Amino acid sequence: MTRVGLSTVSVYPESTAHAFAYAKTVGYDSVEVMVGVDALSQQTSAVAQLADHHEIAVSAVHAPCLLFTQRVWGTEPWGKLQRSAEMAHEVGAGTVVVHPPFRWQKEYAAGFVSGIAALEAETGLFFAVENMYPWRARRRRGVEMYLPGRDPSLDDYANATIDLSHAAIAAQDPVAMAERLGDRLRHVHLTDGTGSAKDEHLVPGRGSIGADRFLQHLARSDFDGEIVVEISTRKAATKAEREADLRESLEFAREHLGVVSAP
Repeated sequence: MTRVGLSTVSVYPESTAHAFAYAKTVGYDSVEVMVGVDALSQQTSAVAQLADHHEIAVSAVHAPCLLFTQRVWGTEPWGKLQRSAEMAHEVGAGTVVVHPPFRWQKEYAAGFVSGIAALEAETGLFFAVENMYPWRARRRRGVEMYLPGRDPSLDDYANATIDLSHAAIAAQDPVAMAERLGDRLRHVHLTDGTGSAKDEHLVPGRGSIGADRFLQHLARSDFDGEIVVEISTRKAATKAEREADLRESLEFAREHLGVVSAP
């Protein structure tokens, strides 16, 4: 049975602590911790206490490599990945999710593929490099902002993450990407998108990327990695609305993976 986890970013603007509570209440199998501006998400001891309190596993740690987390845990990118690995070990997670470098991080990018392989060998963890997308303005074509590239299936990574919202922006077929990756596909961010220039992170099934088809492909392929719901609920007016979106996403995942929901 494939675990379905919840990314802590899915409850923003609520906190990491709230994410663990939602995950337990709704019935998720695990949590992915997005290390971000929420101070609690940066504290390994606090994350471990939340996991113990709610009796829920931490499946992955998402390194602070987003544009708005560039100063979280310092500015040296390899140091961020080392600290992410330390947190993962302490909380029992087997995977660190990482984005490819931005184009202006030229030195980091030059040694990124080999550096990721070295980190995996050193730590015993999966460093699952995530697919990204071209940055698009209203009247401009997409600008490539990542090195060595935004599609991990085209580089020599041992492990990768597919994010369906990112695939939608890039107009890429996630099933074809999964086929290229084969057993290198280690991690999935389950969400949706319509193909707009915005990183929408919709509830799966509300966009056009084919999240149902993608999950069914994973089920047929005996995928043995982690599936993590990573949606935006920032427009939810109430906690009840946010919880409803989280529940709908979990039920969607289990339906299309062929897992029968608990009564």
